[in-house]
Order: sequence, then structure tokens, then C-alpha cells
Amino acid sequence: MTGDVLPLKMDIELIRDALERCRIAQPQLFGSDSHEFKLNTPVDESVVTQFEAEHDIKLPDDYRRFVTELGNGGAGPFYGVFKLGEMDNSFRHKRWKERDGFIGVLARPFPHTKPWNDLPPYPEEQDDEDAYEAELDAFDEVYWNSEHVNGAIPICHQGCAYRNWLIVTGPEAGNVWEDLRVDHKGLVPVELKRKHRASFLEWYSDWLTDAAAQI
Repeated sequence: MTGDVLPLKMDIELIRDALERCRIAQPQLFGSDSHEFKLNTPVDESVVTQFEAEHDIKLPDDYRRFVTELGNGGAGPFYGVFKLGEMDNSFRHKRWKERDGFIGVLARPFPHTKPWNDLPPYPEEQDDEDAYEAELDAFDEVYWNSEHVNGAIPICHQGCAYRNWLIVTGPEAGNVWEDLRVDHKGLVPVELKRKHRASFLEWYSDWLTDAAAQI
């Protein structure tokens, strides 16, 4: 693969081949030690169909192909791609539910079409610890309200509570966004070279291109 320039959006077979080469060579990328360039077993179409019916949505076609033809999560950017319907939970993964305090309602449109950071006033430390904690809770209730990620599913954990979301409903459907709220930088769309938005497969292929370039 040395010297090859992989396309921004690789097809399934190219991705499978590039991952196999990376699995053998083990180039050192951030988070690669956790997944070792291995994918989980793909899921059956019926699993995806059931997921869509339960949440009254249609998953982006490229993501659907990924989980049914390549793998249900595993190797990917940062610490890898989550399994369908799962997300990080400390050093493990867990199933998530709509309206669980973090995930929004998938059938409702994702509310943002440009970078968002409607940051409420952050509480200042004070001697009254109970009052300070109450103000922090009020801040989190606004800033981390799950309505900000309606119409989106978590697909990747970058570490330290930074995440990526795949938009499934609304004008941004099919695009990948970054969640930078832990650093009070809001929600922003992933932007790749020459593009103002990135689909799931473009986001994934961009990472894999960097990995393959190290072989």
C-alpha cells in the first residue's frame, strides 16, 4: 500500500483490504491499541431494520452497509466505532436508550445546521458548596440537555468525554459531528479537506487513509 493514495470515500472492498493490511502492519495511531484494526462481526439486515423500526428512522446508507457488510463497530477513528445502539461507559460499553438523560429522540430532527455553542453562564466558585453544586447541576441540565442531540446516535469516543455523533434525522442527516461540550466548545460538524461536511464513510475513510499512509 506504500505510495498509494486512497480515495476520500473508499468502497467496502477497499476498506476491507486496507484494514487487513493495517491489522498485519499495526501502524501506531491514537487509540489503535484498543481495537488493533479489527472489526466486530457484521449484523444481519434484520437487526438494522428492527433498530430503524424501533426508533422510527432510516439509517444513512453508507453506515448501514458498514455494519451489515464490514463490521458492527470495532476498528475506527480514536478508540474505534461503537456497535449499533451502544456507547462508551467508562472503560466498557453499554446499550443506550432514548431519553436516558444523554441520548435524545432519534426521530426528531437534529436541531443544528451550523456549529452550536449556546453556553450558559458558568457558575463561579463560592463558599456555599451546596449552592455551588446546585448551580453546576443547573448548568449541566441546560448545556448537556439531550434535546441538543435529537436525531443523532453516538458512534465514537475520542477519550475524555469527547465524542462523535452520526446524524440520522433532519437537514444534517448522514453527516458526522463532534461533541466538544466537555471543553465548553459545543457541537461542530466534522469538516474534511475540500469539504464542509463529512458522511460516515468519508469520515471513516479519512482515518483509514492516514493509517495506511504509515505502512
